[in-house]
Amino acid sequence: MSYTLYHHGSSVCAAKVRFAMAEKGIEWDGVYIDILKGEQFDPEYQKLNPKSVVPTLVHDDRVITDSTVICEYLDLIDPSIRLHPSDPCEYTQVRYWTKAVDEELHPACGAVTFVCSHRHTVTKNLGPDGVKEFLASTPELSVTADWNIKKKIFVRDGFDAPEAPIKIKLYDNYLKKMDRALDGHDWLVGDRLTIADIAVTPYVNRLAMMSMRGMWESGRLPNVERWFAQVEARPNFKGVFLDWVPEDLTNDLRENGAMSWPEVARILEIEI
Repeated sequence: MSYTLYHHGSSVCAAKVRFAMAEKGIEWDGVYIDILKGEQFDPEYQKLNPKSVVPTLVHDDRVITDSTVICEYLDLIDPSIRLHPSDPCEYTQVRYWTKAVDEELHPACGAVTFVCSHRHTVTKNLGPDGVKEFLASTPELSVTADWNIKKKIFVRDGFDAPEAPIKIKLYDNYLKKMDRALDGHDWLVGDRLTIADIAVTPYVNRLAMMSMRGMWESGRLPNVERWFAQVEARPNFKGVFLDWVPEDLTNDLRENGAMSWPEVARILEIEI
């Protein structure tokens, strides 16, 4: 069996699949798609993934898209180390988390990331004409059914976009839900790391990379702080989440995020 993963360093969905494969001990070959330069819009890649997003997994001659579906597929074909619980009740609880990630947290992450950082990065790297081409290339059906429109607004208006504060508050609400679920527990569901933890980790790590640990540190959400510390301590964390992000992008996320943090804190009424 051969696994080829089309991915990008900063993609939260790609990171989810890398994390799942690392926890399952699956070896894979990678094809790096630079989504901030528009490589996902290449016609050859669009044949694999018509939504022009990453990740895409090619397993032998099978093409699997959508990070949540990929993780479910990996558990079905390699059940030796299961990420989904076998207990029906726990399985249901895990599905609530993965469903919430797909339907609400992921679109919010895209909005917050572009508002706080990526709009500055694509402008710097592509210039005005390149940004127009980049935005025009997004298919009508991508991250969400209206992402091609929303992305333009977030890049153009930043924090002045009408939905920007809404998405930031939604993101924060999920951190609060995590804090409640983790009260008295090491992991989100059951007594071990599951796909629920794997699914939300990239989204918490995105905030950490954007200098926004203040959303849970300093006693604000102590259970999330404890949980993320134990996730960061896992042997595969650095290789999955940090090593794949180019140094210039890591710097952009950190510096742009730090520049944006005071406005995020103001929206969330966090004293800094």
